[in-house]
Order: sequence, then structure tokens, then C-alpha cells
Amino acid sequence: MKPLQQLFAFPFRIFFAATAIWAVLAVTLWALQMSGMVTLPLAYPPLLWHRHEMLFAFLSPAIAGFLLTAVCVWTGTDRLHGLPLALLWLLWFGARISVTFGGEAAAPWSMALDLAFLPLVALDAGRRIVRAQQWRQLVVLLIIALLWLMQLGTLIQDAPVYTNGALVLATALMLVIGGRITPNFSANWLRMRGGDPAQVRTLFPLEVTLLACLLLLLIATLVNHDSAVATMAITTSLVALLRIGLWRGWLMRTEPLLWILHLSLLWTPVALLLLAGHHGLGWPATAWQHALGIGAMGGLILGVMTRVALGHTGRPLQLPPGMVTAYILVQAAALLRLLTVFGALPWRWGIFLSATAWVLAFTLFLWRYLPVLWRPRVDGKPG
Repeated sequence: MKPLQQLFAFPFRIFFAATAIWAVLAVTLWALQMSGMVTLPLAYPPLLWHRHEMLFAFLSPAIAGFLLTAVCVWTGTDRLHGLPLALLWLLWFGARISVTFGGEAAAPWSMALDLAFLPLVALDAGRRIVRAQQWRQLVVLLIIALLWLMQLGTLIQDAPVYTNGALVLATALMLVIGGRITPNFSANWLRMRGGDPAQVRTLFPLEVTLLACLLLLLIATLVNHDSAVATMAITTSLVALLRIGLWRGWLMRTEPLLWILHLSLLWTPVALLLLAGHHGLGWPATAWQHALGIGAMGGLILGVMTRVALGHTGRPLQLPPGMVTAYILVQAAALLRLLTVFGALPWRWGIFLSATAWVLAFTLFLWRYLPVLWRPRVDGKPG
């Protein structure tokens, strides 16, 4: 099978490649736009373009790549592949071209393409989940549906409340999915090495409490009540921190494919405390937004992509050379951005260093993983 055909043999292949490519291009193009070196014919106002592309356009293909791959395992169904998968990807790709190079006249087309993507992803996953009666997975689809509503609000009104609501939902998505795979992967790793997998603990009441806290935080965010947001952000942060602590991530410190998941998820309680600081103490909103968007979202997406791509192509779960550096770079990007927000670094230098670290992290992924994504499985199985 040719490389281009292989990319459309399984959802994770094309969408993980698209996620990483856009992570590199979106930040590079924004840096060039902000420096005045280029003037892009954007369909949306520049700040809206930046917020939308770094949140929705970056997160959506990552969701598609993971969910449409995982749902096959959950439900025992065949994967989306071939022409239907190519058409779904073209929808996302067409929106990126239109919104970045189409000018203001392309805004309605860009919005239509953008708003069609997540519902189609949810539809494909949802029909498999319902058919297999995997009702437990519906919470993920609910979060995606609410995330789509925030995208709709952002594109129609461009109000901060919708962006912040989307970030809270992104937090929920990371904590739900990360809360399934991280302790499971960690317990299995300990078991295979003769350790005690029972050291990695999950408590059902804590899971329910976290979901309730996230729902109340979302409501407080949407009504934009400062005291309620601060209170719920602190509460949710503490519950999330306790939950992550029960997974004992330090036991996995010698396995990069695992510690990147634990470390990235730790950014979620940090970001929530920064959110509380924004509403209670007047800290800059960009602090919690970038802690979540770069440290948590960027780190977790990179960690999941590197692991899933190996496992679903029949390769050993052994990180390719250079990828530990990529993990460190994306964490450094988050830290540098926070130092810049609080004035510890000069704005221009801080932005440049953070953007450079981010771009290098995802460039390393593309260098090491594009050959994995466009080549057949090493075990000869389909997909």
C-alpha cells in the first residue's frame, strides 16, 4: 500500500499527522503574523483566528484520531477508513485553508466546514457505541457535543465566555480520557515488571465527584460569576490532584511513555488554580489558558499520539530517539509562557522561546512518527 493510502487506513494515522502539522504551522504562522513579517488573508479577525486554531482546530483532529481509533476497540467494530475517512479529513483540512488564506469573504464557508467536523466525528463514534450498548462511553460524546456548542458560540459571537467554556470542557475531556488510559497503562506496566498494579488506585466516588465539580465549574464559567468560578476551580483542582496522586506517577518515572501522561495531567489542577487566581485575584487570564492549552493539552496529546501510533502499528512500546526531548520541550514551552505572562521574562523573548520550544517538540514528532504513520503495520495486519 502506498504511503498516502496507508495514511487513510486507520483514523489515528491521518489525524495524528494533521494534529502535529497544524501544531507547527499554526504557531509559526501566528509568530510571523505578529512580527509583521507576513500579513495573512485570514477569514476571522487575527485574535479569533489564533484562539480558534490553537484550541478547536488543534484539539479536534486529536479527538478524531484517538476517539475513532479507540471506539473500534471499545465496540469491536471495523474502523473508519479509505474514502469516508479521507472525506472527513478533507473537511478539517479545507477549513484550515479557507480560514487562513481565504480572506473575510471565506468566513461563512470556514465556519460551515469547522462546525461540520465534530458532529460527524461524534456521529461515527456514537452509532458504534449505541449499537454495542457501551453506554459508559456516552459521557465522552456529551463533552464533545458541549465543546461543539462552545465552538459555535466562539465563531458567532467571539465572547471570552465561550473560549473559557471550551477550555473547561477540554479539561473535562482530558481528565475523563486521561483518567481511563493513564492508570490502566500504568498498572499494566507495573504488572509486566513484577510490581504491584494495586498501587495504582482509582476510586469510583472520586470519579463521580470530579465529574460533578467539572459540571458546576462549567456552569459557573458560562454565567461568569467570579466567586463561583474561583470556588469551583479550587475545588475541582484539589479533587483532580487527589485523583492523579492515587495513580502514583512517580513509580513510572523511568518510562517516558507513561510519565508524560502523568506530568501533562498535573497541569490541569495547576491551570485550575490559575483560573481561580484570575477570578479571585485578578491574575491574567492568559496564565490559566496557556497552562492548560500548552502544558496539559499539548503534553497529553503528544504523549497519547506517541503511544497509540506505536501500539496500533504493531510496534514495540519503545519511544524513538529524540522523543524524550520533545516531551521536555512541550513542558518547557508551557513554563516559558507562564513566566512571560507574569513578567519574569521579557514579552518578546518569552513568546519567541515558548513558540520555538512548541514548534520543535511537534517537529520532532513529525520527524520520528511520519514514517510510522505512513508505513504498514509491522505485523502485517490490516490498518
